[in-house]
Amino acid sequence: MGLSVTISAADAQDAEHILKLQYLCYQSEAELYGDWSIEPLTQSLDALRAELDEGYGLVARLGDEVVASVRARLDEDGTVRIAKLIVHPRMQRHGLGGRLLDGIERHFGADTAPAEPSAKRFQLFTGHRSEGNLRLYRSKGYEQVAARELGPKLTLVTLEKAAA
Repeated sequence: MGLSVTISAADAQDAEHILKLQYLCYQSEAELYGDWSIEPLTQSLDALRAELDEGYGLVARLGDEVVASVRARLDEDGTVRIAKLIVHPRMQRHGLGGRLLDGIERHFGADTAPAEPSAKRFQLFTGHRSEGNLRLYRSKGYEQVAARELGPKLTLVTLEKAAA
């Protein structure tokens, strides 16, 4: 009998598992750009906990194992900034990234609790060589709105879509 993947809100107990998964997942990005000093690889556990406290996170679990995660926060201008969408390498290309994006969009969408402001737009970024990421984001309706060269090896591509 196979296990199914469940998605739920991330909490403080998930932080260490997310950090370990983040370190694993960003190895390929570091290799792609020749830069092992990228923030996801140097982030502290305390900094990750602060991100969870200040925003909203989701985790996907296969049984008890955290196999994917994403974090987001809503700015004052109505922009949901989505960050660190990660999926365990052995679980990639099974739709988990898309399900996590959908979950973030639902959480911050127009049907949120009346006490919480809803999003006007969703925004995320990735490196220009991260073709799998770009393909996923474009398939979910995100369009490039900016590109900023951070150095000779990396151009940061910002993608955005309007909230429904």
